[in-house]
Amino acid sequence: MNGPQDLGGQMGFGPVAPEKDEPYFHAAWERRALGVTLTAGAMGAWNIDESRHARESLHPADYYASSYYEIWIKALEMLLKRHGFVTERDLDAGTAVDPAATPKRVLKAENVPGVLAKGGPCDRPVATPARFKAGDPVRTKNFNPTGHTRLPRYARGKHGVVEAVRDGFVFPDSNAHGHGENPQWVYTVVFEGSEIWGEGADPTLTVSIDAWESYLEPA
Repeated sequence: MNGPQDLGGQMGFGPVAPEKDEPYFHAAWERRALGVTLTAGAMGAWNIDESRHARESLHPADYYASSYYEIWIKALEMLLKRHGFVTERDLDAGTAVDPAATPKRVLKAENVPGVLAKGGPCDRPVATPARFKAGDPVRTKNFNPTGHTRLPRYARGKHGVVEAVRDGFVFPDSNAHGHGENPQWVYTVVFEGSEIWGEGADPTLTVSIDAWESYLEPA
């Protein structure tokens, strides 16, 4: 969606300063935040796309003032309340106060390695043939959704070339909102730097994205 998380190409946020030898976690609570989020997701009440959309839905001021795992926890609270696992009274009290929904399944400690190893594949068969092939010139659609999308703002309404046809994958724009997986073909599309950044762009640079078929139209 057009939310605070879509920072690609945005100015005014200062330089990117990678942390040398950055640890996986900067504090013990971050490790726990990851574990709690993955365990809650394993209950089966929501999917990864709904989870991503919950993070995107935070108010920009709240989003920008929060660290990475603070965003995860705030979004998790939203999901748990939405699906009836906790209430605002539970959160205020720091313990269960109200009746809660029953999860479809519970991830037990001894099953964690197997579940993580299995992952969550999202490739799916598509009933129709791919509309585009490698080498085809395409243009991304220019839209401003209020719901979830995986097409970044900087790549909307841009001309590029299909580099590869990948496979069929769950369409996140519908899956995030309970409208079904609706799998589509996904393509790697390459854009010239000047198409993304305009005048003065480094002519040697290109940008590649993976785009679902409905994001594209023939150029």
